[in-house]
Amino acid sequence: MVAADFFGTEKINKILWKLAPPIMLAQLIQALYNIIDSFFVGRYSDSSLTALSIIYPIQLLMIAFAVGTGVGINTVMAAKLGLGKSKEADEYAGVGTPLAIIMWLLFAVIGWFILPAYARMSTGSADVIRDVVVYGRIVCVFSIGLFLESIWTKVLQSKGDMKTPMFAQILGAITNIILDPLLIFGMLGLPEMGITGAAIATVCGQIVAACIVFKKGFRRLPKKEVYSHHVTRIFRLGVPSILMQSAYTFYILGLNLILSTFSDQAVTALGLYYKWQTFFFIPLGAMQTCIVPIISYNYATRNIERCKKTLTSSVCFGFMLMAVGMLCFNLFPSQMLQVFTSDALVIEIGSYGFHFIGISFLPMVTSLIFPVFFQAVGYSLKSSFLTVFRTVILFVPLGYLFSRFGLNWFWLTFIVTEVIATTAGCIFYRQFLTDEYSKEKI
Repeated sequence: MVAADFFGTEKINKILWKLAPPIMLAQLIQALYNIIDSFFVGRYSDSSLTALSIIYPIQLLMIAFAVGTGVGINTVMAAKLGLGKSKEADEYAGVGTPLAIIMWLLFAVIGWFILPAYARMSTGSADVIRDVVVYGRIVCVFSIGLFLESIWTKVLQSKGDMKTPMFAQILGAITNIILDPLLIFGMLGLPEMGITGAAIATVCGQIVAACIVFKKGFRRLPKKEVYSHHVTRIFRLGVPSILMQSAYTFYILGLNLILSTFSDQAVTALGLYYKWQTFFFIPLGAMQTCIVPIISYNYATRNIERCKKTLTSSVCFGFMLMAVGMLCFNLFPSQMLQVFTSDALVIEIGSYGFHFIGISFLPMVTSLIFPVFFQAVGYSLKSSFLTVFRTVILFVPLGYLFSRFGLNWFWLTFIVTEVIATTAGCIFYRQFLTDEYSKEKI
């Protein structure tokens, strides 16, 4: 189906039901891979499990730049396709590959040198520091697959192709899942590599996924003259997404540093929450991915009503499915933690914290979807502000404030942050509806 018929006239719910399942299935496999990755590492060594929690912000930062740049390409391509300018859309896609290579080189070099200092800042345990450096250097230096796959995936998604990226991510995750136990424990004649094996399995999965999307996602490099303009446009639209993901890096790092003043077990408990969060946030992540090309296309064609319907449908869908996550975090917290660890203190700390985090899931739906909506309609400043406001201005300062009253009070940070961030998003949305462009009828 042509994009004009699909994004412009098809029922919103039908579009979401067509686009979302492949993304959700791919993210389900990705979440399963994250959980299995931590499962095997946790069975191998407690210090390695803590190391994964500490290195997680660095991995998020790489994903932020990879996916955020891809979202910028996705957004501008959807707008160009909406205006019938397919040649220009392909030019933007062609710029993506060199951008991916440049980002990979930057993270490879910087990551190699900063990791020892970063590890010492996060923990005093020599074993954990060693594991952080070993794992982190491998996933940074060999992250080329992550950056290329993210760019080529977004190129395909801008044209409504969700199946190819789905198969790529599934096969990449399966590669990781198979290699994890083989390399960590040294099975089938392979050497026992511990956390080094987990890192190798991760980058192998990323490279497999990149190879699959290469054929359909790669575009020829455009003329040099267009690079300056196109790169500026890509990052102007992609910066909100980069900020959104990058802010996660800094707020998780900030929360880790706050919790490290209590114990390494508190840091591990927070890290295990983020492993499970990935699994339960599949519906929300799918909605965020799906609504960008729909809203961007219809906003470019001045169909504001469809933009509003897309937002409403995605929020309602997110609420229904995130309610399941809220129930699980409140009914089975200790069982979820015991999947990864038998440390009684980690289970005690995490079980208490999971109750508060689970309640925050509902307001978190809107606090995360509003920035994506404003990004899709080109309100990059508002989108960026909402992201920075939530993760930098609210999360870390509130976390520090509540932690002064004790570890149990710290977990209240999640509920208070999401409620305030959602309120700010609602205020900006009301302003958007009163804008002259938004009032126009087609």
